[in-house]
Amino acid sequence: MKSQVHNEGELKELTVKIEKDVVESFELMAKKTDIPIEDLVVTALKRFRASHGDYMGKTPLS
Repeated sequence: MKSQVHNEGELKELTVKIEKDVVESFELMAKKTDIPIEDLVVTALKRFRASHGDYMGKTPLS
């Protein structure tokens, strides 16, 4: 995961309110791994998006 490049190209800011313990967990992960918190969050969001294509009207391949 450290070798992957994230947040290249056009960027757009997203502001959200989430549970304090989730934020603190990501801050701790960023500190312990030296991976920027932005990269950790975008990785988590991309994985969620890949798992939930149905939320975007996509159906799984059969």
